[in-house]
Amino acid sequence: MKLELKKYREQESYWPQEGYHIMAQYDDEKIIVYQSYRPEIGNFAVKNQFFGGAFSLERMTWIKPNFLWMMYRNGWGTKEGQEVVLAIHLKRTAFEKYLENAVYSSFKPDLYESYELWQKDVAKSNVRLQWDPDHNPYGAKLERRAIQIGLRKEFIRSFAKDDILEIEDISDFVKEQYEFVKSGDLEQLVTPLEKPMLFENEELNKYLKLK
Repeated sequence: MKLELKKYREQESYWPQEGYHIMAQYDDEKIIVYQSYRPEIGNFAVKNQFFGGAFSLERMTWIKPNFLWMMYRNGWGTKEGQEVVLAIHLKRTAFEKYLENAVYSSFKPDLYESYELWQKDVAKSNVRLQWDPDHNPYGAKLERRAIQIGLRKEFIRSFAKDDILEIEDISDFVKEQYEFVKSGDLEQLVTPLEKPMLFENEELNKYLKLK
């Protein structure tokens, strides 16, 4: 596994406690995003290093750069149809392109003069942006917000193959760490090393509410 790891308790001590933050593992070349699938899709992706086979290019797919938020959504890989947990090494330029083309999934009066103008943007855009409460390892809501990005049409086609540097199956790692969560031993819990992400594009930071 190529993810850089660190004790959860150590990271928690310096993570921001509130506000909008893209918490992720990234460098100048790539960012790690997470998805969970049933074995038919997940195993194909790992074996072939792209999404194909039973993976649908016709429906929106959502990517999450925050590990613990993914664990909240997939129940640490225990939910049916989400057993194979993938760490996708994604080109950073592709990730930024998604966000530059993203439209909020709900109406924001501070960004749009009317609900109708927002609806027009939604109809034209093939990238959705959503901020949700982040969660701790037990699934409790936090004040900090976590991002997820929905892709469709040309963006899902690009994501499925061209934008990916590597796909890792981290299901076994997730199962191992879940044992510490179930036993309440968060001192032993290890998670991917994450930090807040900002962009050189200040307009993009402002649009995403990043500080």
